[in-house]
Amino acid sequence: MRPMIQIKNVSKSFPSKAGKVDALQNISIDMEQGDIFGIIGMSGAGKSTLVRCINFLERPTEGTVLIDGKDLQTISNKELRKTRQEIAMIFQHFNLLMQRTVIDNICFPLEIAGVRKKKARERAKELLKIVGLEHKENAYPAQLSGGQKQRVAIARAIANNPKILLCDEATSALDPETTNAILNLLKDINKRFGITIVVITHEMKVIQKICNKVAILSGGTLAETGLVKDIFTEPKTEEAKRLVYQGTETTAYMRGKHFVRIVFNEQSSFEPVISNMILSFQTPINIMGADTHNIGGKAIGEMILQLPEEKEIADKMIAYLINRKLAVEEVDIHV
Repeated sequence: MRPMIQIKNVSKSFPSKAGKVDALQNISIDMEQGDIFGIIGMSGAGKSTLVRCINFLERPTEGTVLIDGKDLQTISNKELRKTRQEIAMIFQHFNLLMQRTVIDNICFPLEIAGVRKKKARERAKELLKIVGLEHKENAYPAQLSGGQKQRVAIARAIANNPKILLCDEATSALDPETTNAILNLLKDINKRFGITIVVITHEMKVIQKICNKVAILSGGTLAETGLVKDIFTEPKTEEAKRLVYQGTETTAYMRGKHFVRIVFNEQSSFEPVISNMILSFQTPINIMGADTHNIGGKAIGEMILQLPEEKEIADKMIAYLINRKLAVEEVDIHV
């Protein structure tokens, strides 16, 4: 089955006073129908440029973008406008029409598409129930909280039954509790309608919460891509490690030798591994930090340990942990 979104060798350059700026360099990513696909990177990584290339608001300098098999570079302008109707977008600052009520905001794209008023309002009322705002249909955006505004924006975005929903830093302006609620809503919409969702963010916690796959951008290049659980467990590139470790405050001030990060997953032993290791080697260790993450609905534990200074014992401890089916890697990156 062909991917819903195919990005093939895409590069994008912009002219500037200092010369050409390469915002994207030779990016290739496939996103399957029904994926919740995360694109993550720090500021300037090229995330927003890439998402604008997906709907051809920015035309790539080189390369190809295919949406459900259609090459956006070769289709007519009329066909491109039609294809763009299948790609909805939500933003950090909601972009609601302030002079329209909630229900009229949701009806707006339906009006543009030529849907009759009665049918448009029926569809809007259905969507208000889905996003949990049926009691707010006659309110104006100024009367809503940030989370409620984003719910309206989501309802408006999916009003015309798009195949793809692009979310550009859609939770960056929200508090953690509201962010969690919006991410749960997006997961529900993905499951309910089968919409392919692309999440643009700089926060690994957002990726871990909602996405099944992720692409990590760095300086306009693709640093790493794969399943979220695989990259979280064993990040291979420095950029991936930096993002995975960004929630682990202890890595900012670790000093010394033999720091390791271990990850417990469903294949790991259920024995008290750390306690048993200390007893087995009769040697203390330092626990620098520990956390539990929900990735794909499964709890995955993470710990950062400082092993003994003596290399021979540290190496034996690492082997002990690996034999218990834990993912183990030495931590040598400071965030």
